[in-house]
Amino acid sequence: MMAAAVRRWRRRAFLATLGGGWTSYGFLGVLGDPRYGASRGLDVVTERVPMSVLGTVWVVCGCLAVVAALSPRLHGLQAAGFTALATPAALWGTAFLVATVSGSYPRGGGGACGWLAFAVSIVWVSGMDDPPAAGREKVRSWTSER
Repeated sequence: MMAAAVRRWRRRAFLATLGGGWTSYGFLGVLGDPRYGASRGLDVVTERVPMSVLGTVWVVCGCLAVVAALSPRLHGLQAAGFTALATPAALWGTAFLVATVSGSYPRGGGGACGWLAFAVSIVWVSGMDDPPAAGREKVRSWTSER
């Protein structure tokens, strides 16, 4: 019975885990002490938007994902939570890609690959369904008609 309850939490657990990570990354890694490579790879963005705003975006997006995870009946909020997770990762990945291609930060290719893969993975998980509740699973055998 416990396993069935945990299974129904997969998407929300993903939202909560990554949302907590995004919030922490925003506080500690962007607002607190941004790495040299991140600052340099994000020059395209930071010319227009200060790091303090970008850090706040990470924190807000992470918090929105956690709130979405804790609101199981509001499926629209879950969609917003997944969007909030994918947005800063896609922004980071795109900025690193532009910096790599433009030559302003040639070493940013690895960061671009990682952050863009993260964003695409979040989109894939957002499209997955939670398993049905225990006892509501429709069992099909090879003899049942379709």
